[in-house]
Amino acid sequence: MGLRTSHKVDAGFNMSSMTDLVFLLLIFFVILSTMVSPYALPVDLPTSANKTKEKAKVAVRIDADKHFSVNNQLIEPDQLEGVLTSEMAKTPGDQAIILHVDQSVPTGITVSVLDICKRNKWKIILATKPD
Repeated sequence: MGLRTSHKVDAGFNMSSMTDLVFLLLIFFVILSTMVSPYALPVDLPTSANKTKEKAKVAVRIDADKHFSVNNQLIEPDQLEGVLTSEMAKTPGDQAIILHVDQSVPTGITVSVLDICKRNKWKIILATKPD
């Protein structure tokens, strides 16, 4: 008996439904990413309701004119690490530095002070205004 069947298996895959799904997901994420902006929330960093219990004996202050002072004594920015090292050596124990920075000071200056404290493994407290 020579019965032949014409059932051939199609080896191709229909990608049209997959491309529709990917296209819809792409449109969704593009629209969502334009609606969410990192600048959408107003952030005022210098105010905070948090309070610290740690007593800091060394205070670093940077005013709006970018003048540095350690414990109310004006210093040059280049001398900051040396002065902080000598001040921290005067008071042994687990002390912290409290950092008072004006809002108008660029963050690069604040980060440089934080970098000095991290290099020397000192604790640092960022002073803020209470709410």
